[in-house]
Amino acid sequence: MKQVVNTVLGAVMVPVCVMALLASSVAHAQDKEVTEKPRADKHYIGLLATTIQHRSIGLATEKAWGQAGTLVVGGHISDLFHAELRAGAGYQDAQVPGSDLSLAIDYYASWYMGLHYPITNYANIYGQFGFSYIQGTADLRNPDDKRNALYQDFEKEFPASSFAVSWIAGMDFEVMDDTYLVFEGGKLFEDTDTKVNSFQFSGGLRYEF
Repeated sequence: MKQVVNTVLGAVMVPVCVMALLASSVAHAQDKEVTEKPRADKHYIGLLATTIQHRSIGLATEKAWGQAGTLVVGGHISDLFHAELRAGAGYQDAQVPGSDLSLAIDYYASWYMGLHYPITNYANIYGQFGFSYIQGTADLRNPDDKRNALYQDFEKEFPASSFAVSWIAGMDFEVMDDTYLVFEGGKLFEDTDTKVNSFQFSGGLRYEF
């Protein structure tokens, strides 16, 4: 009797185990397909609100903040690599605290190569490295005032060197099909004369097609 029961249990359990394994394999394949959403050969366009932070202004450690808007156009070379062009324009000058110095970024253009990596089926992290062309001005009012003594070396043209190395690190979240919410930060340029380091922090939307 015991042998018969074992035989019946075996006959029932084997098909059940096989069906469970098949169901698990199908579910894993579906999850993998969702997670590894192909992005190769797709292009994208984005619009970002950008804050530009100028650090180490003159010999002081003062920081000043300006505002800009950035247009992004790019494409995915593969599922992991991308390349893009950016064009931005400033709309609010940075006022240096405790002085009469203001720094304006009139416009900038950047080129980047980057790597992006999915961390969920709706979010990615990315990093990119490239070069930027920056055009702006420095305006020092009341240059003879004692509180402006640290900024006498600032020329009208700012930065003195228009070309600079740039980099960005960020994260995006897919909020609708092919539409991503973007948050990022990185270095825009370093002025070779004044040694001002200028960083960019942006947020906005990107659409892929």
